[in-house]
Amino acid sequence: MAVENLSGTIRGVDATYGVGEGGTLKSKTVTVEISAAASATSTYFQGKLRIPSIARLSGLGKVHCDDLASSGSPTLDVGLFAVNGNITSDDDALNDGIDAASAGSVSLIKDISNYGKKAYEFVSGQTSDPQGELDVVLTIKDAATNTGGTVTMELFYTID
Repeated sequence: MAVENLSGTIRGVDATYGVGEGGTLKSKTVTVEISAAASATSTYFQGKLRIPSIARLSGLGKVHCDDLASSGSPTLDVGLFAVNGNITSDDDALNDGIDAASAGSVSLIKDISNYGKKAYEFVSGQTSDPQGELDVVLTIKDAATNTGGTVTMELFYTID
């Protein structure tokens, strides 16, 4: 066993001591009723969860869903889609493989080490800010739903 003395990665406007007053936390919450016959590849929330590409995503965000299937194994992915074409859409940028066959809540961002990153940093292959807007989009994957139900997504972010 070893003693560790480590420093964490700071992301956000308070990254420099004595500078900034912290970001103003912004939130968006959107709810949709998914039908009992929604096929895999159905998408939700376009334009309703639109954020700037430089939005710093908080780990507070959640995806809440009812049990959407009594048989089969539909999953949900949460991605970022280009609004202005300056970036490649990534349908599982934030989270993927969320079990839609049982009710529950999961973090909007799958990997806790990514909390506080700017939205564009989640998009596969993106290394610089495309200076535009992104839609947070939910996609049904792997199988169709067959019971339907409610899905609510909560998003929290700051702008540096």
